[in-house]
Amino acid sequence: MIHLPDEHGRFGAFGGAFVPETLIYALEELKQSFYSAKEDPSFCNTLDSMLRHFAGRPTPLTCCENLSHKFDCKIYLKREDLLHTGAHKINNAIGQALLAKRMGKTRLIAETGAGQHGVAVATVGAKLGFETEIYMGSKDIERQRLNVFRMELMGANVHSVNSGSKTLKDAINEALRDWTASVENTHYLLGSVLGPHPYPDMVAHFQSVIGREAREQILEAEERLPNMIVACVGGGSNAIGIFRSFLSDAEVRLIGVEAGGSGIETGKHAARFGDLKSGRPGVLHGTYSYVLQDPFGQIIETHSVAAGLDYPAVGPEHAFWRDFGRIEFTSVRDDEALEALRFLSQTEGILPALESAHALSHAFRLAETADRHEIIVINLSGRGDKDIFELERILRGGHEPLRPAV
Repeated sequence: MIHLPDEHGRFGAFGGAFVPETLIYALEELKQSFYSAKEDPSFCNTLDSMLRHFAGRPTPLTCCENLSHKFDCKIYLKREDLLHTGAHKINNAIGQALLAKRMGKTRLIAETGAGQHGVAVATVGAKLGFETEIYMGSKDIERQRLNVFRMELMGANVHSVNSGSKTLKDAINEALRDWTASVENTHYLLGSVLGPHPYPDMVAHFQSVIGREAREQILEAEERLPNMIVACVGGGSNAIGIFRSFLSDAEVRLIGVEAGGSGIETGKHAARFGDLKSGRPGVLHGTYSYVLQDPFGQIIETHSVAAGLDYPAVGPEHAFWRDFGRIEFTSVRDDEALEALRFLSQTEGILPALESAHALSHAFRLAETADRHEIIVINLSGRGDKDIFELERILRGGHEPLRPAV
């Protein structure tokens, strides 16, 4: 097993910390606090208690009997959608908020795309008594207005970002600007395995509870490991959260699914590994990883029906394991994800988030040719409540009833 990152926050060639001088002290303070806290039994006990009694862990590993019958193989869902706030994001939000308390910070800031991370931060901000500010692209505010209202109900101030593509990338830009000017009393609660060291490792650590549970649960249910684990990848926190516990198991295929948008050939997508022309190593938001960029190094605007996958870079740990050959990556188009969402909803009575639907779509492809003895685990990173208005607009146009997908 390769132990990553190194002392400089590098996952092989990827990672590091590319930030202005004003943030060096804040990152060093955060690094020392995190690596100290993760070995502190008192901190770990408090974290475990909040995850259990506030967030709702452990989450179930659900055997999908109807899907398994249709595809003639075993299909399981790791149910992060059943957590308080509706997604895996609460795991990391609790961990970092407790760290912020440990450092004596009084204010939390965060970025959000699909809104689930923003809701999680607003939630822990209310629970632990922080002033909370959330940055969100105006395009994402429009398509995720339900989550915006949830954040505001929790007492958070939501800032609309109108620059650039008006999505997650631009929200991160504004959050970083805020943090640069307010490091003394503010913690930037970054939501994915992105950004400068120690964020990629720290967020992965707080999300790795997903994989630890899934490993124990599948061994209890099947007395063996799965053949495949599939997860969607935007920045990549839910994916690395479940993958980390299986990296040493060569017999388990680990598959990350990016946003194929309107199709790779159209240029309207967010597939950093899938676009061989535009996806190449570069620096964005303080870390070195695969980034969608033009021949002059300018960031290319992305597209996905799922706001949480609509981002031009990917976490550096994913970049390392992809180049190393341990994690496979593919992409799923918007229309394929929408069909998978309907298929799961009408087959199992479970409404997934649009982000998770990308993983579902590819897993269903794999299931079509899987052996009847094979086991596929899909990380259901969030539930689809947040997408209701967008789904109604796209699938129904507000008028015609939906035809069955199955």
